Amino acid sequence: MAITKKQGGLIVAAVAVVALATGGIWAGVKGFGGSSGESTESQVASAVSFDLTSQNAADRPHIDAVPEAVEALKESGFTPIEAGKLTVVGTAGSGGAPLGLFASDDNSTRIGSEADFGALIAEGLGLEYQQAVTSWSDWPLGIQSGKYDLVTSNVTVTEERKELYDFATYRVDLLGFYVKSDSSISSIQSAEDVSGLKIIVGSGTNQEKVLLSWNQTLESEGKDPAELVYYDDDSAATLAIQSGRADATFGPNATGAFKAASTAETKLVGTVNGGWPETAEIAAATKKDNGLIKAVNIVLNKAIEEGQYQQILERWGLTAEAVTESRINPPGLPKS
Repeated sequence: MAITKKQGGLIVAAVAVVALATGGIWAGVKGFGGSSGESTESQVASAVSFDLTSQNAADRPHIDAVPEAVEALKESGFTPIEAGKLTVVGTAGSGGAPLGLFASDDNSTRIGSEADFGALIAEGLGLEYQQAVTSWSDWPLGIQSGKYDLVTSNVTVTEERKELYDFATYRVDLLGFYVKSDSSISSIQSAEDVSGLKIIVGSGTNQEKVLLSWNQTLESEGKDPAELVYYDDDSAATLAIQSGRADATFGPNATGAFKAASTAETKLVGTVNGGWPETAEIAAATKKDNGLIKAVNIVLNKAIEEGQYQQILERWGLTAEAVTESRINPPGLPKS
């Protein structure tokens, strides 16, 4: 039976910022700007003010309507659900930072990197951004039934999903290893690095599959496998790391990075592609063959060219997940 971790609420007005060289995570003021690097060791933590109120939405990077995208949209014959608006759906809630969460002052404005990308795409298409929020399990039917135009909610491109949806990529799917901030562990990059460690992981997840595969390799070489530890409560998992009952956690890098920044109690020591051994990408998705995706792709590539794309990643600490170009329907993770 799969055990689901429950992420604790992380809505705070001031956070401790941990400058991690890989991805430049959480370096900056009123956002988490930074630059990429090779090292994965934690630097000195410091506290800065970070606004997670609805003002955050007003401070989003903006883009002018992109003529090529507007023309492509017109030629495609695509008709928005609501005239003049682009209805973009995604998830939000406690534990959703930095991807999607509700603003702390009104509990209704969706903020986070995925909301920023949705709003930017709408602007680039010359349409008004219309927010929609639903559960993860409900967006697929909503896109299929025409309730929503587009989803930006950390959706990974897979071959199975490509049968129903069109994709325009905008992030690399990364998983991250996090350890206690004063841990002697400085790097986890391969099977050899996890030998003998106790690692907290979610049951039935991609990251569990990675560790199980690595354990097979270790055992075939006569080495100690990693011990996989499962918790159904995030607070208990956090306590296990801080008390030394577990050595590391392994999960989505984005949420791990936000937690590390918010508490300064953990540090990043390695990343693995979310589709390991394949390469997985995160993308905006729309109903298959409805004509929208080409225009979305044009906007994203224009934002990469002009810098708004990088600004979004920087303000949410996700520069490690940057792509050099948006691609339409790239190879996805294979069917299981």
